[in-house]
Amino acid sequence: MEQFLIAILGGLSIWFVSCKGKIKKWGYVLGIASAPCWLHTSFVNHLWGVFVLSIWYTVAWGWGIYNYWIKKDI
Repeated sequence: MEQFLIAILGGLSIWFVSCKGKIKKWGYVLGIASAPCWLHTSFVNHLWGVFVLSIWYTVAWGWGIYNYWIKKDI
């Protein structure tokens, strides 16, 4: 099930982030939603390089959420 979620959520997140307009910000939401699957799969399978990269991606998705959903433009 995790592999399915990684494929769907991860693929759609990249697709949406590459779009113009309001749909772009939803890519960050889908990306952060895929993060637990990436983290769990890489941890359980002892893929430490992928695990560290997954942490980095999670921070980047979170930064996108902050910029597109939380930060108030002055």
